[in-house]
Amino acid sequence: MLSNVSRRSFLNSSVAAGLGSFAFLDALPAPGAAGPVLPPVATVASDVEPLVRLIEETPRPRILERIVEQIRKGVTYQELLSAVFLAGVRGIQPRPVGFKFHAVLVINSAHLASLASSDRERWLPLLWSIDYFKNSQAQNEAQGDWHMAPPDESKLPADHQARERFIQAMERWEPEEADRAITAWVRTASASEVFEPLWRLGARDFRDIGHKAIFVANGWRTLQTIGWRHAEPVMRSLAYALLDHEGGNPSRRDDWRDQPGRENLQLATKLGAFRHSGKRDAAVPTEVLTTLRKASVDEASKLTADLIRRGIHPACIWDGLFLFAGELLMRQPGIVGLHTLTSLNALHFAYETAPTPTTRAFLLLQASAFLPLFHDFMRGRGKLAATQIDKVEATQPKEGVGEILADISRDRMQAARKTVGLLTRSPGQLEELMRGARRLIFAKGTDSHDYKFSSAVLEDAYQLPASLRPGFMAASMFNLKGSGDRDNNLIVRARAALAKAT
Repeated sequence: MLSNVSRRSFLNSSVAAGLGSFAFLDALPAPGAAGPVLPPVATVASDVEPLVRLIEETPRPRILERIVEQIRKGVTYQELLSAVFLAGVRGIQPRPVGFKFHAVLVINSAHLASLASSDRERWLPLLWSIDYFKNSQAQNEAQGDWHMAPPDESKLPADHQARERFIQAMERWEPEEADRAITAWVRTASASEVFEPLWRLGARDFRDIGHKAIFVANGWRTLQTIGWRHAEPVMRSLAYALLDHEGGNPSRRDDWRDQPGRENLQLATKLGAFRHSGKRDAAVPTEVLTTLRKASVDEASKLTADLIRRGIHPACIWDGLFLFAGELLMRQPGIVGLHTLTSLNALHFAYETAPTPTTRAFLLLQASAFLPLFHDFMRGRGKLAATQIDKVEATQPKEGVGEILADISRDRMQAARKTVGLLTRSPGQLEELMRGARRLIFAKGTDSHDYKFSSAVLEDAYQLPASLRPGFMAASMFNLKGSGDRDNNLIVRARAALAKAT
């Protein structure tokens, strides 16, 4: 275990089963005590750049020790968050959009986990992110040691031309022109202006199984936390990532990964004045779920368009999409199944944030189309179980949340059944279940997907009406960590770093 302290001394809660103690974190100041979580931002050159270099240049075996030293000297949570994010965007190649680039994609997920944590434990996701960056940095070095080059100032377009040239370059899949244009545009435009076309561009194709949409959403969210002054390298990395493709230029061919986006963009423009309003119909989520089990991409898009024309509130459609994504994970747990939910989380966030009705309609249509594509992909990888998310048998746990978290490690379906039973009878237990699941990521999580997945599903559970949350949370049991899983080594290394810094 993580320490020799009795389990009962850890919060006196059944949720703590298998977690051990985080008491060693008492040696650190609370993030708020180290300075405001969101202090007035300073220029990169004067305070963030040295931290970025420290993270980049310190060998992985010493990185936690050096970071703890910085925290003790007064470096704030936001400064460290900024530094590790910027180290990633300028030092990790964003192609393919995934794999080693998860060092960047996971930052917002770790931040969300931190925000939902108590006081000093908030440092743990950030320490994990910094350590994970070092692992990705080593992979990047082994694969050619890519670094973002400084922009050629002599080739940047004029300010008034930058937006149009950027959009044209993205439509033509021209990375060098897009890089020059975004560099010029971001220096004079606001965040909302620059991201407006990116919400659509992130969802236009199915390459990288949704990671492009994830980067757009997480890029926006992280910049909202660390400040738009850091936007230039982030947006250059994002533009380069969105133009990732195989073979010839996609604008000159009709690839299956692009077809749904092209068709849905036309369909979105025909839907008229799309609004996030309409009739709430409790039968619609089940209609969407049932249809998607057998639907093709075209049929899924048509269903969504028909429901919009019927005046159905888009939230009801999203509810059905979330249920089907969860069901796919239950039917084939693993790397593809979990991305049905992380991608849908990003598409839904984009939908809620995008300012134009046509873009929002497009994002909803693309979310509908992505799920049959995931379904086909998963069928190509092997057999899918016959599990149905709305047919999971409810079982009452005898010992509450702690029992469910223990069951994850030995029988995920049993954990799912008990989740349905617990949350159907006691909806108020959702928060305790979430807290326990999140703390287990701190103690047991070893991969970026542990943070990405848990942050996505724990956020999206509240998007659904209370009646649908038990099934959705049951699906999450197929990829969350259990209290019987092996501990990660971050806790041991963090404790050792603190001992050296004392």
